[in-house]
Amino acid sequence: MVRYVYDFSEGGRDLAGLLGGKGANLAEMTRLGLPVPPGFVVSTEACRVFLATGAEPDGMFEQISRHLTAVESDAGRRLGQPDDPLLVSVRSGARFSMPGMMETVLDIGLNDESVLGLAEVSGNARFAWDSYRRLVQMFGSTVMGVDGALFDRILTGLKERRGARDDLRLDADDLAGLVQEYQRLIFEETGDHFPQSPAEQLRRAVLAVFRSWNGERARLYRRREHIPDDLGTAVTVQRMVYGNLGPDSGSGVAFTRDPATGRPGLYGDYLPNAQGEDVVAGIRNTVTLADLERLDPHSYRRLRDHTRTLELHYRDLCDIEFTIERGTLWMLQTRVGKRTAEAAFTIAAELAYEGVITREEGLARVSGDGLARLMFPRFDTSATGDPLARGIPAAPGAAVGTAVFDSAEAVRRAAAGERVVLVRQETTPDDLPGMVAAQAVLTSRGGKTSHAAVVARGMGKVCVCGAEGLSVDPAGRRFTTRDGTVVEEGAVLSVDGSAGAVYAGEVPLADSAVMRYLETGERSAGVVDAVAGALELADGLRRLKVLANADTPEDAVRARRFGAQGIGLCRTEHMFLGERRKLVEEMILARDDEARDRALDALLPLQRQDFTGILQAMDGLPVTIRLLDPPLHEFLPDHTELAVRVAAARARGERPESRDTELLDAVRRMHEENPMLGLRGVRLGLVVPGLVAMQVRAIAQAVVERTRAGGAPRAEIMVPLVGDVTELRLVREQAEQVLAEVSDESGVPVRCPIGTMIELPRAALTAYRIAEVAEFFSFGTNDLTQTTWGFSRDDVEAAFFSAYLEKGVFGTSPFETIDREGVGRLVRIAVAEGRATRPGLRIGVCGEHGGDPDSVRFFHSTGLDYVSCSPFRVPVARLEAGRAACAETKSDTR
Repeated sequence: MVRYVYDFSEGGRDLAGLLGGKGANLAEMTRLGLPVPPGFVVSTEACRVFLATGAEPDGMFEQISRHLTAVESDAGRRLGQPDDPLLVSVRSGARFSMPGMMETVLDIGLNDESVLGLAEVSGNARFAWDSYRRLVQMFGSTVMGVDGALFDRILTGLKERRGARDDLRLDADDLAGLVQEYQRLIFEETGDHFPQSPAEQLRRAVLAVFRSWNGERARLYRRREHIPDDLGTAVTVQRMVYGNLGPDSGSGVAFTRDPATGRPGLYGDYLPNAQGEDVVAGIRNTVTLADLERLDPHSYRRLRDHTRTLELHYRDLCDIEFTIERGTLWMLQTRVGKRTAEAAFTIAAELAYEGVITREEGLARVSGDGLARLMFPRFDTSATGDPLARGIPAAPGAAVGTAVFDSAEAVRRAAAGERVVLVRQETTPDDLPGMVAAQAVLTSRGGKTSHAAVVARGMGKVCVCGAEGLSVDPAGRRFTTRDGTVVEEGAVLSVDGSAGAVYAGEVPLADSAVMRYLETGERSAGVVDAVAGALELADGLRRLKVLANADTPEDAVRARRFGAQGIGLCRTEHMFLGERRKLVEEMILARDDEARDRALDALLPLQRQDFTGILQAMDGLPVTIRLLDPPLHEFLPDHTELAVRVAAARARGERPESRDTELLDAVRRMHEENPMLGLRGVRLGLVVPGLVAMQVRAIAQAVVERTRAGGAPRAEIMVPLVGDVTELRLVREQAEQVLAEVSDESGVPVRCPIGTMIELPRAALTAYRIAEVAEFFSFGTNDLTQTTWGFSRDDVEAAFFSAYLEKGVFGTSPFETIDREGVGRLVRIAVAEGRATRPGLRIGVCGEHGGDPDSVRFFHSTGLDYVSCSPFRVPVARLEAGRAACAETKSDTR
């Protein structure tokens, strides 16, 4: 028989794939001797069988019964026995943390009879009925499918009738009546009664957790976090301990360091007389752990000792859930905690400094995406007045958007291109689509460990929680501040997640401290010093060089400040815009070679000036200059605009301007149904006489000028859109002839390597031939992705990408992260076969993927020599290239 159930004593954190993260970590704490309530785990394998077949795995419930008997024996009580019932919790626990995305049911084992026994044995009738109403509510919504808002409505109505600010003001009789109303609601909505059998409760709860793996919010979260859909969830069944037994009880969440800033110390929230779900849900505002030290010094000291044990054992920030039951501390969960980008860099640096981890391990714990977030600007608070409200800074950053009060509206407005701030009393897992769509999340309840805070931090969203000065009215779609200011839906808000402040209107932004360091080299303590250290280490480890895509001397100077080791893509077409467009028009309209040559001669000194400036900015470093790539019609006026001008003149009985008619004829003549696959790139150089010669001459003359000025120019010439080796050979012959002429004319030797972009599938598949002529390759992954998938990027992203992402055709846009299976395979083929022909062939990438963290790691693994990206992505690529080298070294030593 297949084994599906494991006791906590049988596992450990290395079994997360089988026991889920929660179960594996509970087992690990049990092995460490920490106070963990007994329990067992139903494995992810059981979930996968259930999801595949729709039926309970054979023998699973028999195994659950045997393990439950062991828990009952340890407790000296049976599940749901009438006089002194054992109660259990049923919780989800996937391999990768998915906070709040799946289901939990507490207090299983209570029924109309055993609740009386619990009241008697505990001496606390209110506690017993409070536990029972929680079970009925959770079971009704989670297992039986009743809308959770209906339970909330009944509870809210009862509190209003009693004049109770929160549920603590409700007594045992109130809660007993609430149980009856909940049970009546379940029967009205489903036609079934709430089950009184504890065994049936347990069985149905386990299956409901399995089903929740495929719930809408769980699927959405997995897509966003790139978690595979086929892993399934484990189910943890554990003896209940109670934080709602009175003032000497409570529940909380603790972090071994501040998950927002990374500062050392015990951080977290505690809620007296409450169960753990109350803390995460944010239904009442919590107190700090400093308050717990005052309320219960003994439990606080034990918690502090246990958290130290866990941080040293896991060698990382730990997120811990705990309950205090009448002065006894119980550890209910631990995991490596989610953190902001600022905290990630700070914690990695601090742990390395403390000798807990190596610097290389610290580098593995930060990311390029995190560094990019730290480069974002923050609010210039010197330009603001008093905030509308202050709350808890749960996830840092600065965001501006219009206020919306429910998830659906956030999704609707964001889809229309509007920036929004989701405002809620507290968020629930059902708010996830709105949180994904929003720029920021603002809640009036909850703390740093509430659902809103945990999920926002994980997604890199700005978040302020527990803004008690706000009275949020979701039905009225407004909130009111303490001073009576009313903010309606649609009003613009600025949310400062670093300071925990909310401002009316749009607050101006200021550069981040990390960006200031990258621009000036000025270091400061804290996260800036941590980022600087990580980049220095990455630079020392990485094999990949990092170059920049830059078209102007200003961009080149910035790229060099950011650590670029040259320019991997200088696009010459950008130099033909503005006032120079007229000269390109003259070239296109030329009726003979003489007129065309005049236009090219006029462009030559302008191109030379551009190249000279860029070579000066990158003196001593390679500058790869791409010859003209886009179709020539892009330099002509819009067809509709010209046609209207000509038609209007004729309608007035006037003769149209001759230049307008010439341009209109040229636009019509050069029209292409699919210009991105038409006359562009190398094809232009072969059919437009003099174009390649003019550009190469300008490059060569710029090299001569910089050499005579004492510089060390390293210009390279790159031919775009080559599909056949003959195309490249013909262009190379032209280029070498011009280089030789300039060398002879100037007396200065001009040596410019000539290579090509690999951006067509045919080029990748015939790389062994193209390498006979090319001195280097550079993958243009934007066009290579378009031509491999058959996508027109400008059309498909808006047309159907959202549907493809929703249906799982791809997990992320192939224009953002390299498609490893298709485009990536072409890259590997071209690298292997190109170097087979020309050993040592230098190969890089200059598409948008050159700055994408996941893609950088792929390019490292394929053996590329460099990546090239926009100047602002250079630090990200440097970091990721170092992390890739570090991971490879670690793998090689295993």
